[in-house]
Amino acid sequence: MREEHEEELEVLQSIYEGDSSFSMINNTTFQYKFGEAGDNKSFLVEISWGPEYPDEAPTINLDVFYNKHILSSVKEKIISGLKEQAEVNLGMSMTFTLFEWLKEAKDEFLDEQPSVPLPLITAEVTNDVAQMTVEDHGEQKKEKKEQLTKAQKRRIWDRQNAAGERARGHNWVDIIKHLSQTGGSKNDG
Repeated sequence: MREEHEEELEVLQSIYEGDSSFSMINNTTFQYKFGEAGDNKSFLVEISWGPEYPDEAPTINLDVFYNKHILSSVKEKIISGLKEQAEVNLGMSMTFTLFEWLKEAKDEFLDEQPSVPLPLITAEVTNDVAQMTVEDHGEQKKEKKEQLTKAQKRRIWDRQNAAGERARGHNWVDIIKHLSQTGGSKNDG
């Protein structure tokens, strides 16, 4: 790890000690949550240092699960703003600077973000699902085999010999029993 990285890491740990919005994923990746949890305008920014940081801009990521409610246009605005700030601060430790700059500027980026979740999105999806059709491409679905209990399997096994063949005459009809059930013909002669 570069000496500059170690120094900035120590500074970040001391500045954000006790700040529940800050989290350190590893020695080169940091996250900061802006806004209150549950608020539709809250979001999380992840900054990762590359091997040449701070001489090159860090990687800025908003594609985390916490940000699933943030509109993509808002994410793009935030990322482009942070990238501009990173370009201005090249050559200097900038993680703290980027987080603090975004604290001040976040309201202007969140103008397009609604205060409450949009129920329209689910309605559009529901309408799209209603319009969907199912096409058969000739693929046969596999028929599910009937599950047998152990007792059923044992009875089947007992009726077979070791080669899996049934005993000779297993399906023969008992003629006397058959005639008694069908009432056979009587010859009065």
